[in-house]
Amino acid sequence: MAGVTTASCSIPPFKQPILLSKFQSKPLHLRFDFPNSSGNRRITCRYGGGGGGGSYSRQGDNRRPKKPSDDDPALDISSIRSSTVRLIDEEQNMVGVVSKSAAIQMAEDAELDLVILSPEADPPVVKLMDYKKYKYEQQKKKRDQQKKSSAHRVDQKELKMGYNIDVHDYTVRLKAAQKFLKDGDKVKLIVNLKGRENEFKNNAIELIRRFRDDVGELAVEESKNFRDRNMTLVLVPNKAVTQKEAPKKKDKSSGSEVSASSV
Repeated sequence: MAGVTTASCSIPPFKQPILLSKFQSKPLHLRFDFPNSSGNRRITCRYGGGGGGGSYSRQGDNRRPKKPSDDDPALDISSIRSSTVRLIDEEQNMVGVVSKSAAIQMAEDAELDLVILSPEADPPVVKLMDYKKYKYEQQKKKRDQQKKSSAHRVDQKELKMGYNIDVHDYTVRLKAAQKFLKDGDKVKLIVNLKGRENEFKNNAIELIRRFRDDVGELAVEESKNFRDRNMTLVLVPNKAVTQKEAPKKKDKSSGSEVSASSV
């Protein structure tokens, strides 16, 4: 390469070895002078500093695998102060207590990650595994569980009507209730009495009982309240009937409340 001079020379052995491990991540410059050689020969060396954050020292138990980009603490073996660990292999077999450096070497040989399971144990428990695959499977399992819980979730739909609702509006609400119950949802019927309408409380009670009878076997009465001005009836799906039809639930983004003003 242009501008570079290559020279060979012999250097007498040092009286004491230089331990570079003492400097670890700190930049280190070494300079060697050769006063007896022709000209002023000098060699300058640099150790550490710009060697990339993923490297690791091979000095005893300070050796550690490369850290992943997300810097997951489960993979930070350097956080373990103990010189020994309790190792579990990739087949779930208990290997036993081994040195930390031996566990790291086994992970490198198997091309697997060394994952910390119990950092507070004595000694800490670690395991050989493909950590990325493990994380992916855990996330997939979580998504599947969320889908199942969503599928079994029971929503409550509200239907409102006046005590003197007309035949057409009543039919609309009855069909809506039957559809909700077939989809596996609860139905809460509300009859609101305003002001002097409280005088027609018996009419409202009869309307609610009629509605319950018209729904038929699709529902089972869960609760009711005829004491307040907002009289309610809660119906839940009769599984013995609805499971026979087993319709697929449609998008629940449609309105969950149907109301009608009194005539």
